[in-house]
Amino acid sequence: MTGTTARDYIVFGSPALGEEEMAEVVACLRSGWIGTGPRVARFEADFANYKGVAAAQVAAVNSCTAALHIAMTAAGLDPGAEVITTPLTFCATVNAILHAGLTPVLADVDPATQCIDPAAIEAAITPRTQAILPVHFAGRPCEMDAIMAIAHRHGLAVIEDCAHAIETEYKGRKAGTFGDFGCFSFYVTKNVVTGEGGMILGRALERIARARILALHGMSKDAWHRFSDKGYRHYQVVECGFKYNMTDLQAALGIHQLARVEANWLRRKEIWSTYQQAFAELPVERPAEPAGDTRHAYHLYTLRIDPRRCGIERDVFLQRMHEAGIGTGVHYLSIPEHPYYRQRFGWRPEQWPNAMQIGRETVSLPLSAKLGSTDIARIARTVTEVLA
Repeated sequence: MTGTTARDYIVFGSPALGEEEMAEVVACLRSGWIGTGPRVARFEADFANYKGVAAAQVAAVNSCTAALHIAMTAAGLDPGAEVITTPLTFCATVNAILHAGLTPVLADVDPATQCIDPAAIEAAITPRTQAILPVHFAGRPCEMDAIMAIAHRHGLAVIEDCAHAIETEYKGRKAGTFGDFGCFSFYVTKNVVTGEGGMILGRALERIARARILALHGMSKDAWHRFSDKGYRHYQVVECGFKYNMTDLQAALGIHQLARVEANWLRRKEIWSTYQQAFAELPVERPAEPAGDTRHAYHLYTLRIDPRRCGIERDVFLQRMHEAGIGTGVHYLSIPEHPYYRQRFGWRPEQWPNAMQIGRETVSLPLSAKLGSTDIARIARTVTEVLA
């Protein structure tokens, strides 16, 4: 690293953690209950309240990947059924489809919004299609009216990947409440942080109840209910489930992170707007402004580094930012760029040209609510210098 120390380095996605989280973790440790217990129950209730749904409609798990896997299992899809999703996403989206015993089918993205294109979904439907898995990319909502119309017309389940979209809204309605399930992430770089963690939101009570059972070995009662001060309660294994439960140590962070979700959203919105203004005259493609009838979660701020316009390759840009002491990300190389999927499915990136082009040019800048004004000014100045 040139000219910076480890202390000066701006880490990409560093979480904004406060004294409340730290005190809650200590209190959790002192309570003697660090597994799935009362803090998980409180976090679930708080999250349900934030989303405007009943507490019985949510289930906390240990990752969004687990949430996606369980949601597709609880949806009752036939083995091998096709699930249409985007090629511009993290590998977990596709992997969860595979782990659920289903078949991923890719539909290209809209080049402006970078979310899955409803017309491409329609074109990808076959007699084997049983579900759509849209990803609200970077915190921008997908075109849910069009997607839900397609789903209703063809009798398809919808499972929303809301890993970037805790605060996202589409036409006044919160992301994750449109489909049969919404799946959320609380990974360390996300807008609400539990270190590792996720949440399933279900529309049908019987399906979310099944998801809750699947998340802990298929047992009819979780550990909190078995070992609480109400006395021991026997459990029965009613399905072959998974070990996907959230712990109270994780929820201890999430309770206070969720309490500050709006304040942190406002700070990220401010940073996002500062970037938009700072880069307006640079030869880069900035993210499209949010649509007027939506709420963007401002999870990612992405620039596209087209070497023909910028005079620099994307990966050179990444390296120069690193040398200047600024961490960046790539969200994402398109799924067909990765060897595993090419070998297993014979996919070629050129089949989804929009996702391929975005994936080869995109770079994400730090957007944490933890960043101060000096950090933001330094990032903006460095981007300008690197591109100059």
